[in-house]
Amino acid sequence: MPTHPIDERPVILAVDDSVENLQVLTSLLKDHYRVKVAKSGSKALDLAHASPVPDLILLDVIMPEMDGFEVCEKLKSDPLTKHIPVIFLTALNEVADETAGLQKGGADFISKPISPDIVKARINVHLSLQAERKKADALLRVLLPDNVITDLINKGDHKPEVHKNVSVLFLDFIGFTAISNLLTPEFLIAELTDIFTSFDELCLQHGVMRIKTIGDAYMAASGLHADNTDHAANLVNAGLAFIDFIKRRNATSKQQWHCRVGVHSGSVIAGIIGKSRFIYDIVGMDVNIAARVESAGKPMEVTITETTLQLLGDRFKAQEMGVTSLKGAGDMLLHTVQAN
Repeated sequence: MPTHPIDERPVILAVDDSVENLQVLTSLLKDHYRVKVAKSGSKALDLAHASPVPDLILLDVIMPEMDGFEVCEKLKSDPLTKHIPVIFLTALNEVADETAGLQKGGADFISKPISPDIVKARINVHLSLQAERKKADALLRVLLPDNVITDLINKGDHKPEVHKNVSVLFLDFIGFTAISNLLTPEFLIAELTDIFTSFDELCLQHGVMRIKTIGDAYMAASGLHADNTDHAANLVNAGLAFIDFIKRRNATSKQQWHCRVGVHSGSVIAGIIGKSRFIYDIVGMDVNIAARVESAGKPMEVTITETTLQLLGDRFKAQEMGVTSLKGAGDMLLHTVQAN
Protein backbone atom coordinates (compact mmCIF):
# COMPACT_ATOMS: atom_id res chain seq x y z
CA MET A 1 0.00 0.00 0.00
CA PRO A 2 1.27 3.52 -0.71
CA THR A 3 2.38 5.50 2.30
CA HIS A 4 1.18 9.02 2.92
CA PRO A 5 3.50 11.73 4.21
CA ILE A 6 3.02 12.63 7.85
CA ASP A 7 1.38 16.01 8.27
CA GLU A 8 3.80 17.91 10.51
CA ARG A 9 2.11 21.31 10.30
CA PRO A 10 1.46 22.95 13.68
CA VAL A 11 -1.89 22.17 15.31
CA ILE A 12 -4.23 25.03 16.20
CA LEU A 13 -7.23 24.48 18.46
CA ALA A 14 -9.95 27.06 17.82
CA VAL A 15 -12.57 27.39 20.57
CA ASP A 16 -15.75 29.44 20.06
CA ASP A 17 -19.45 28.83 20.74
CA SER A 18 -20.28 30.42 17.37
CA VAL A 19 -20.27 28.03 14.42
CA GLU A 20 -19.81 30.98 12.07
CA ASN A 21 -16.69 32.13 13.89
CA LEU A 22 -15.24 28.63 13.81
CA GLN A 23 -15.89 28.41 10.08
CA VAL A 24 -14.09 31.72 9.54
CA LEU A 25 -11.08 30.60 11.58
CA THR A 26 -10.93 27.20 9.88
CA SER A 27 -11.06 28.77 6.43
CA LEU A 28 -8.35 31.24 7.42
CA LEU A 29 -5.95 28.70 8.92
CA LYS A 30 -6.48 25.36 7.14
CA ASP A 31 -3.90 25.92 4.40
CA HIS A 32 -1.04 26.41 6.86
CA TYR A 33 -2.10 24.55 10.00
CA ARG A 34 -3.95 21.49 11.18
CA VAL A 35 -7.09 22.90 12.77
CA LYS A 36 -9.13 21.38 15.58
CA VAL A 37 -12.37 23.07 16.68
CA ALA A 38 -14.44 23.07 19.86
CA LYS A 39 -17.77 24.80 20.59
CA SER A 40 -17.46 24.66 24.38
CA GLY A 41 -14.88 24.90 27.12
CA SER A 42 -15.30 21.28 28.20
CA LYS A 43 -14.78 20.05 24.64
CA ALA A 44 -11.72 22.27 24.35
CA LEU A 45 -10.19 20.66 27.44
CA ASP A 46 -10.78 17.21 25.95
CA LEU A 47 -9.19 18.15 22.62
CA ALA A 48 -6.24 19.79 24.36
CA HIS A 49 -5.32 16.34 25.71
CA ALA A 50 -6.08 14.42 22.52
CA SER A 51 -3.42 13.59 19.95
CA PRO A 52 -2.23 15.58 18.13
CA VAL A 53 -1.83 17.96 21.05
CA PRO A 54 -2.36 21.60 20.03
CA ASP A 55 0.67 23.82 19.55
CA LEU A 56 -1.51 26.88 20.18
CA ILE A 57 -5.09 27.59 21.29
CA LEU A 58 -7.36 30.38 20.03
CA LEU A 59 -9.89 30.77 22.83
CA ASP A 60 -13.11 32.77 22.88
CA VAL A 61 -13.68 34.54 26.18
CA ILE A 62 -17.48 34.78 26.38
CA MET A 63 -18.97 31.30 26.24
CA PRO A 64 -21.84 29.62 28.12
CA GLU A 65 -21.19 27.18 30.98
CA MET A 66 -17.44 27.80 31.10
CA ASP A 67 -15.91 31.05 29.90
CA GLY A 68 -12.49 31.36 28.27
CA PHE A 69 -10.77 32.61 31.42
CA GLU A 70 -11.88 29.51 33.33
CA VAL A 71 -10.80 27.23 30.49
CA CYS A 72 -7.38 28.91 30.40
CA GLU A 73 -7.00 28.55 34.15
CA LYS A 74 -7.69 24.81 33.91
CA LEU A 75 -5.25 24.44 31.01
CA LYS A 76 -2.50 26.23 32.92
CA SER A 77 -3.04 24.16 36.08
CA ASP A 78 -2.55 20.91 34.15
CA PRO A 79 1.11 19.81 33.65
CA LEU A 80 0.17 18.28 30.28
CA THR A 81 -1.27 21.49 28.81
CA LYS A 82 0.24 24.35 30.80
CA HIS A 83 2.91 25.08 28.16
CA ILE A 84 0.42 25.54 25.29
CA PRO A 85 0.14 29.26 24.45
CA VAL A 86 -3.41 30.62 24.64
CA ILE A 87 -4.56 33.61 22.58
CA PHE A 88 -7.90 35.03 23.67
CA LEU A 89 -10.43 36.06 21.03
CA THR A 90 -12.74 38.63 22.53
CA ALA A 91 -15.02 41.58 21.92
CA LEU A 92 -14.02 42.86 25.37
CA ASN A 93 -11.63 45.78 25.21
CA GLU A 94 -11.29 46.90 28.80
CA VAL A 95 -7.81 46.93 30.33
CA ALA A 96 -9.19 45.05 33.33
CA ASP A 97 -10.35 42.22 31.06
CA GLU A 98 -6.93 41.91 29.43
CA THR A 99 -5.27 41.98 32.84
CA ALA A 100 -7.56 39.19 34.06
CA GLY A 101 -6.78 37.09 31.00
CA LEU A 102 -3.02 37.52 31.39
CA GLN A 103 -3.28 36.65 35.07
CA LYS A 104 -5.00 33.40 34.10
CA GLY A 105 -2.04 32.52 31.89
CA GLY A 106 -3.08 33.87 28.50
CA ALA A 107 -0.32 34.86 26.10
CA ASP A 108 -2.16 37.46 23.99
CA PHE A 109 -5.48 39.06 23.01
CA ILE A 110 -7.06 39.51 19.58
CA SER A 111 -10.12 41.73 19.36
CA LYS A 112 -13.27 40.79 17.48
CA PRO A 113 -14.18 41.22 14.72
CA ILE A 114 -10.89 39.60 13.83
CA SER A 115 -8.47 40.85 11.20
CA PRO A 116 -7.04 37.89 9.19
CA ASP A 117 -3.61 39.52 8.95
CA ILE A 118 -3.46 40.17 12.68
CA VAL A 119 -4.55 36.61 13.49
CA LYS A 120 -1.88 35.14 11.22
CA ALA A 121 0.81 37.47 12.54
CA ARG A 122 0.03 36.79 16.21
CA ILE A 123 -0.10 33.03 15.63
CA ASN A 124 3.23 33.13 13.83
CA VAL A 125 4.85 35.11 16.66
CA HIS A 126 3.67 32.77 19.41
CA LEU A 127 4.45 29.59 17.50
CA SER A 128 7.97 30.91 16.90
CA LEU A 129 8.34 31.66 20.61
CA GLN A 130 7.00 28.20 21.45
CA ALA A 131 9.51 26.59 19.08
CA GLU A 132 12.37 28.45 20.76
CA ARG A 133 11.11 27.39 24.19
CA LYS A 134 11.08 23.75 23.05
CA LYS A 135 14.65 24.06 21.78
CA ALA A 136 15.71 25.55 25.10
CA ASP A 137 13.88 22.81 27.03
CA ALA A 138 15.54 20.12 24.91
CA LEU A 139 18.96 21.64 25.57
CA LEU A 140 18.26 21.87 29.30
CA ARG A 141 17.25 18.23 29.42
CA VAL A 142 20.57 17.27 27.87
CA LEU A 143 22.46 19.33 30.45
CA LEU A 144 20.28 18.80 33.55
CA PRO A 145 18.11 16.03 35.04
CA ASP A 146 14.35 16.56 35.03
CA ASN A 147 14.10 16.95 38.81
CA VAL A 148 16.79 19.66 38.74
CA ILE A 149 14.96 21.54 35.97
CA THR A 150 11.72 21.33 37.98
CA ASP A 151 13.43 22.72 41.08
CA LEU A 152 15.02 25.59 39.14
CA ILE A 153 11.69 26.52 37.56
CA ASN A 154 9.58 26.21 40.72
CA LYS A 155 12.05 27.20 43.44
CA GLY A 156 14.81 29.09 41.66
CA ASP A 157 17.51 26.74 42.98
CA HIS A 158 18.39 23.09 43.55
CA LYS A 159 19.84 21.80 46.79
CA PRO A 160 22.77 19.36 46.55
CA GLU A 161 21.84 15.72 47.03
CA VAL A 162 23.74 12.67 48.26
CA HIS A 163 23.20 9.56 46.12
CA LYS A 164 24.45 6.37 47.73
CA ASN A 165 23.96 3.85 44.91
CA VAL A 166 25.60 5.28 41.82
CA SER A 167 28.10 4.12 39.22
CA VAL A 168 30.53 6.57 37.61
CA LEU A 169 32.37 6.22 34.30
CA PHE A 170 35.40 8.03 32.94
CA LEU A 171 36.70 7.67 29.39
CA ASP A 172 39.94 9.17 28.11
CA PHE A 173 41.69 8.97 24.74
CA ILE A 174 45.19 7.52 24.73
CA GLY A 175 47.91 9.84 23.43
CA PHE A 176 45.46 12.65 22.86
CA THR A 177 47.94 15.49 23.38
CA ALA A 178 50.43 14.11 20.85
CA ILE A 179 47.68 13.39 18.32
CA SER A 180 46.03 16.79 18.75
CA ASN A 181 49.32 18.55 17.94
CA LEU A 182 49.24 16.92 14.49
CA LEU A 183 45.66 17.89 13.63
CA THR A 184 44.09 21.17 12.61
CA PRO A 185 41.83 22.74 15.24
CA GLU A 186 38.82 22.38 12.92
CA PHE A 187 39.45 18.68 12.31
CA LEU A 188 40.11 17.95 15.99
CA ILE A 189 36.92 19.64 17.19
CA ALA A 190 34.92 17.90 14.43
CA GLU A 191 36.29 14.54 15.58
CA LEU A 192 35.42 15.10 19.23
CA THR A 193 31.98 16.44 18.30
CA ASP A 194 31.21 13.37 16.21
CA ILE A 195 32.45 10.92 18.84
CA PHE A 196 30.88 12.59 21.86
CA THR A 197 27.56 13.05 20.05
CA SER A 198 27.50 9.30 19.41
CA PHE A 199 28.42 8.66 23.05
CA ASP A 200 25.48 10.85 24.13
CA GLU A 201 23.13 8.75 21.99
CA LEU A 202 24.53 5.54 23.47
CA CYS A 203 24.02 6.95 26.97
CA LEU A 204 20.34 7.49 26.20
CA GLN A 205 20.03 3.95 24.85
CA HIS A 206 21.51 2.47 28.03
CA GLY A 207 19.69 4.70 30.49
CA VAL A 208 22.72 6.59 31.77
CA MET A 209 23.54 10.29 31.92
CA ARG A 210 26.44 12.22 30.42
CA ILE A 211 27.73 14.49 33.19
CA LYS A 212 30.33 16.49 31.27
CA THR A 213 33.30 16.45 28.96
CA ILE A 214 36.68 17.85 29.95
CA GLY A 215 38.86 18.18 26.87
CA ASP A 216 39.10 14.63 25.55
CA ALA A 217 37.65 13.09 28.72
CA TYR A 218 34.03 11.93 28.89
CA MET A 219 32.23 11.44 32.20
CA ALA A 220 28.92 9.64 32.71
CA ALA A 221 26.92 8.23 35.61
CA SER A 222 23.97 5.96 36.30
CA GLY A 223 21.63 5.70 39.28
CA LEU A 224 21.40 9.39 40.10
CA HIS A 225 17.66 9.92 39.79
CA ALA A 226 15.90 6.64 40.49
CA ASP A 227 16.20 3.52 42.60
CA ASN A 228 18.05 1.79 39.80
CA THR A 229 19.51 -1.52 40.94
CA ASP A 230 21.04 -2.01 37.48
CA HIS A 231 23.08 1.20 37.52
CA ALA A 232 26.40 -0.69 37.38
CA ALA A 233 25.32 -2.99 34.53
CA ASN A 234 23.83 -0.09 32.57
CA LEU A 235 27.02 1.93 32.82
CA VAL A 236 29.30 -1.01 31.97
CA ASN A 237 27.14 -1.74 28.94
CA ALA A 238 27.46 1.91 27.92
CA GLY A 239 31.25 1.70 28.30
CA LEU A 240 31.40 -1.44 26.16
CA ALA A 241 29.22 0.30 23.57
CA PHE A 242 31.62 3.28 23.52
CA ILE A 243 34.56 0.99 22.78
CA ASP A 244 32.63 -0.94 20.14
CA PHE A 245 31.72 2.35 18.46
CA ILE A 246 35.37 3.48 18.43
CA LYS A 247 36.45 0.15 16.91
CA ARG A 248 33.85 0.35 14.16
CA ARG A 249 34.68 3.99 13.52
CA ASN A 250 38.41 3.23 13.28
CA ALA A 251 37.69 0.71 10.52
CA THR A 252 36.61 3.48 8.15
CA SER A 253 37.92 6.72 9.67
CA LYS A 254 40.98 8.69 8.61
CA GLN A 255 41.88 9.28 12.26
CA GLN A 256 42.39 6.34 14.62
CA TRP A 257 41.44 6.70 18.26
CA HIS A 258 42.00 4.40 21.26
CA CYS A 259 40.62 4.90 24.73
CA ARG A 260 40.49 3.61 28.28
CA VAL A 261 37.24 3.27 30.26
CA GLY A 262 37.01 3.05 34.04
CA VAL A 263 33.92 2.39 36.16
CA HIS A 264 33.48 2.48 39.93
CA SER A 265 30.36 2.34 42.11
CA GLY A 266 29.59 4.10 45.35
CA SER A 267 28.14 7.37 46.61
CA VAL A 268 28.37 10.89 45.19
CA ILE A 269 27.27 14.42 45.98
CA ALA A 270 25.32 15.89 43.04
CA GLY A 271 24.31 19.49 42.46
CA ILE A 272 24.48 22.68 40.46
CA ILE A 273 27.91 24.33 40.46
CA GLY A 274 28.18 27.96 39.42
CA LYS A 275 25.57 30.66 38.83
CA SER A 276 25.85 32.53 35.55
CA ARG A 277 27.52 29.57 33.77
CA PHE A 278 26.35 26.66 35.88
CA ILE A 279 26.78 22.95 35.28
CA TYR A 280 25.31 19.87 36.94
CA ASP A 281 28.19 17.94 38.44
CA ILE A 282 29.01 15.11 40.83
CA VAL A 283 31.86 15.06 43.34
CA GLY A 284 33.21 12.82 46.05
CA MET A 285 35.78 10.16 46.79
CA ASP A 286 34.08 7.55 44.62
CA VAL A 287 34.14 9.94 41.66
CA ASN A 288 37.89 10.34 42.16
CA ILE A 289 38.33 6.57 42.33
CA ALA A 290 36.49 6.12 39.01
CA ALA A 291 38.92 8.60 37.40
CA ARG A 292 41.91 6.70 38.85
CA VAL A 293 40.51 3.37 37.62
CA GLU A 294 40.34 4.77 34.09
CA SER A 295 43.96 5.96 34.28
CA ALA A 296 45.09 2.52 35.45
CA GLY A 297 42.96 0.63 32.93
CA LYS A 298 43.89 -1.26 29.78
CA PRO A 299 43.52 0.25 26.30
CA MET A 300 40.15 -0.45 24.65
CA GLU A 301 38.87 -2.25 27.73
CA VAL A 302 36.32 -1.46 30.43
CA THR A 303 38.13 -1.62 33.76
CA ILE A 304 36.11 -1.85 36.96
CA THR A 305 36.60 -2.10 40.70
CA GLU A 306 35.66 -5.02 42.90
CA THR A 307 32.76 -2.94 44.23
CA THR A 308 31.27 -2.61 40.76
CA LEU A 309 31.92 -6.27 39.96
CA GLN A 310 29.83 -7.36 42.95
CA LEU A 311 26.85 -5.46 41.50
CA LEU A 312 27.06 -7.09 38.07
CA GLY A 313 26.22 -10.67 39.00
CA ASP A 314 26.96 -13.14 36.22
CA ARG A 315 25.97 -10.88 33.33
CA PHE A 316 29.57 -10.16 32.30
CA LYS A 317 32.84 -12.00 31.83
CA ALA A 318 35.42 -10.61 34.22
CA GLN A 319 39.17 -11.00 34.11
CA GLU A 320 41.19 -10.08 37.16
CA MET A 321 43.94 -7.51 36.62
CA GLY A 322 45.34 -7.83 40.10
CA VAL A 323 45.81 -5.31 42.87
CA THR A 324 46.70 -1.84 41.59
CA SER A 325 47.83 1.20 43.56
CA LEU A 326 45.48 4.10 42.86
CA LYS A 327 46.61 7.60 43.75
CA GLY A 328 44.64 8.85 46.75
CA ALA A 329 42.70 5.59 47.08
CA GLY A 330 45.35 3.01 47.99
CA ASP A 331 45.58 -0.53 46.64
CA MET A 332 42.46 -1.85 44.89
CA LEU A 333 41.65 -5.05 43.01
CA LEU A 334 40.69 -4.23 39.42
CA HIS A 335 39.04 -6.28 36.68
CA THR A 336 38.32 -5.94 32.98
CA VAL A 337 34.88 -6.99 31.79
CA GLN A 338 33.15 -8.04 28.60
CA ALA A 339 29.55 -9.00 27.91
CA ASN A 340 28.63 -12.68 28.22
